[in-house]
Amino acid sequence: MNQPKDLDQSTQTELEAAAFRRLVKHLQSRTDVQNIDLMNLASFCRNCLSKWYTAEAQERNIELDYEAVRTHIYGMTYQEWKDAHQTEATPEQAAKYKETHG
Repeated sequence: MNQPKDLDQSTQTELEAAAFRRLVKHLQSRTDVQNIDLMNLASFCRNCLSKWYTAEAQERNIELDYEAVRTHIYGMTYQEWKDAHQTEATPEQAAKYKETHG
């Protein structure tokens, strides 16, 4: 990946980490946005971020518990988030998901 001009690797990593934390905070605050909406529009969701985070740790020989990572991404346990915020997918959402992720 190309780094912005005049940035050293350490600063780039710091900025990327800060942007990731901002994304996670934003997703935690936007509980009205369902994972299926994210998947349909952007082909990723909160669970994807959790899986990517865990995979990056594993590549560095760091063992992380996936559920603990999901709790970090969601700001609560996945079950708590589902109980409080997840709605049933509409037929339109389900059809779009099937179309794009078949």
